[in-house]
Parts: sequence; C-alpha cells; structure tokens
Amino acid sequence: SPARAADPAKGKAVFQAQCAMCHQVKPKALGIGPSLAGVVGRKAGTLPGFAYSPAMKTFAKPWTPALLGTYIAAPMKGVPGNRMPYAGLADAAKRADLIAYLATLK
Repeated sequence: SPARAADPAKGKAVFQAQCAMCHQVKPKALGIGPSLAGVVGRKAGTLPGFAYSPAMKTFAKPWTPALLGTYIAAPMKGVPGNRMPYAGLADAAKRADLIAYLATLK
C-alpha cells in the first residue's frame, strides 16, 4: 500500500506532546533547546545565542527532512555526544508528521 502523506496538523500535536517542553517555534526564541523555527534547511548547531554541545557544533550539517528523521528517531545515535535528553520517536508516521509541521515553521 502507498505510504500516507505526512500531515502537518498531526505533526503539530506530536510537537506539543513531545517537543514543546524544551523547544520554541518562534524565531530566535530560546528555551532548554533552540527554537525550531526555520530548522528545516538550517545548519545544525548554528542558531545564534544557543549554547550547543560541541558534538552538535561539529556535526554542522543542514537539517534536511531525511536527516531530521534519522535524528528524531534516535538523537544519541544521530549525533553522538549531543545533549538532547530525548530517547527518540520510534513511530515513523509520527516522525513524518512532525517533520512536515517543522517544515511549516519559518
């Protein structure tokens, strides 16, 4: 069967449940984690004003949807040594929805 299309509205709900306690969606807003506004396409570890781990600064790859998917599934494997205390989101459909939502944030 064909894969279902990712749903940004469902992704917003995933964000609220899984990410909002640490991440903001307003540009330049810092919390425990960096703002995720504009994260799709942004180079990892580069949001001004956020104290990234050395691992994230060194990683420095642009966040593509595919790379975000790998990272969100298992952050410690995606970028070993990063400081995000999150075990990961195993559900591929929820990850796709979340990334679709993140892509709407400018």
